[in-house]
Amino acid sequence: MSNQLIVVDWGTSNFRAFLVDAETGALLDERTAAAGIRALSTEEFPHYCARALQGWREGQGRTPVYLAGMVGSKRGWAESPQPSLPLDLAALASQVIPAPGLDDGWLLPGVKIVDPDGSGLVDVMRGEEIQIFGALALAATPDGGDCCAPGSHSKWARVEDGKLTRFLTAMTGELYHAVRFHTLPGEPAREESEFDEPAFRLGLERAGGDGGVLHALFEARSRHLYAGLGAEQVASFISGALIGEEVRAMHAALPEVERLNLIGAPALLAPYAIALEHHGIQAASWSARDATLAGVHALAARHQRIS
Repeated sequence: MSNQLIVVDWGTSNFRAFLVDAETGALLDERTAAAGIRALSTEEFPHYCARALQGWREGQGRTPVYLAGMVGSKRGWAESPQPSLPLDLAALASQVIPAPGLDDGWLLPGVKIVDPDGSGLVDVMRGEEIQIFGALALAATPDGGDCCAPGSHSKWARVEDGKLTRFLTAMTGELYHAVRFHTLPGEPAREESEFDEPAFRLGLERAGGDGGVLHALFEARSRHLYAGLGAEQVASFISGALIGEEVRAMHAALPEVERLNLIGAPALLAPYAIALEHHGIQAASWSARDATLAGVHALAARHQRIS
């Protein structure tokens, strides 16, 4: 048995691998590549993964590989389960499946929520659930807390008594990309520009104004034409409007949230912290990498006990 484990976070666009001390969870090495799941056919996954991890498994005995993210979806290597809420880490560990063609490789499950209590809510998540448990472990509150993982599909989630009990998805990042690159209001923002906090805060305010977010998004054009919004500010204004609407809607759905664990990259954590403060919510921030490693390390310990 190896004293190490390998964590692979494999999404639609990127491959990230981490060599971890199995006992402490300490990061020993990492590798990244722009080889997301959509770049590979089903038959290529085990061969690509074996090459990408070359040198990490030799001479270490049976080094397990845990693969999280969209790699376990129907579009990925093989489809792992998506059990219904509520569930804890032990329940997730029991749903791990072997990765076909990779010795001691394991695909982590996702989660789903389907019409709880007749509410009509239907939602799915694959990858962020492990970050949520990891962030709460890093926050030293593993039994409960509220989390937000911003991204193309932002996830807001609640853990109670060690169990993930609820989550909601907002398509904020994907809509931002669509508005910026495929609409008339986003036309001035095609080129890359620095984050502009005043423009972002203006977008936050206008999302709550007359006409709501749909009017605010068009204001990116009208303000660029007649109210001094520079081309280099349009992207931040659009971001502020969309993130502001996300935070407003999610806070309405979860009104008791006063403190949130933010999980993601610095470029997203900073604007989300501003938006949360605007709506009276305190935030603690955790990197997506650290949350993933903490979550997989905790799940792997449970999986090793039952496998």
